[in-house]
Amino acid sequence: MLRALVRTAPVIRFLCEPEDEGVIAPPIQARAVLPDWFRALPPVDKGAVGANDSGLTIKRCMPFFDAMATGWLLPLAATVRLEIKHGGNTVDAGWDFDRVMVSNHGMHQVAGNPREPRPPSKFHNFWSIRTPPGWSCLFMPPLNRPNPVFECVSGVVDTDTYSAHIHFPFFATGPDGVHVIEKGTPLVQVIPFRRDDTAIEAEIGAEKREDVDKREKIYRNTIAGAGWYRLKARAAR
Repeated sequence: MLRALVRTAPVIRFLCEPEDEGVIAPPIQARAVLPDWFRALPPVDKGAVGANDSGLTIKRCMPFFDAMATGWLLPLAATVRLEIKHGGNTVDAGWDFDRVMVSNHGMHQVAGNPREPRPPSKFHNFWSIRTPPGWSCLFMPPLNRPNPVFECVSGVVDTDTYSAHIHFPFFATGPDGVHVIEKGTPLVQVIPFRRDDTAIEAEIGAEKREDVDKREKIYRNTIAGAGWYRLKARAAR
């Protein structure tokens, strides 16, 4: 008798050294730690006014939610103190941990960048990330979760072959003063994706009649019911 084929989902692995397990803050699924302000927001603002105001809040916007809830959040391993001085031109860091948590980049490495004259720094990460063959990871500042003190630089890493620790360059964006960044603070959002050797090509031009009809139908369905996008649009993918 033939056994049914069982399809297993791809697995992303976050691995740390044995002595760090249970000590450094672990990665967590982004959807499991939605911001408190977002959780407290009602789906509908009953006090909304205006003929064209539906009263729906951002909580009913699935594209906003999906961006915030996709992938994993990689946190700061231990608490760090950032001292920002001279309008952000000087950044010093301190920590009570037995590993280097922050180091500095040379300004020449990013000469001419939009953040000048703020110097680039780097958060050290002690989790290695492993993905199945053909899968890479996009590392970027947490979506729809801006941090008022720092912003990490985005990057893509082929985590199916690169298994060393990936550290995260950042710019201090906060005002002058000492800022305590607590252990577990999200540094980056990790979004795995499958690489494809076949390049996608673009078609640029005017809509055809069928394109217009489809767009207008989707728009009508969207404004008629807030749940349409989740139930119908995704089912059609």
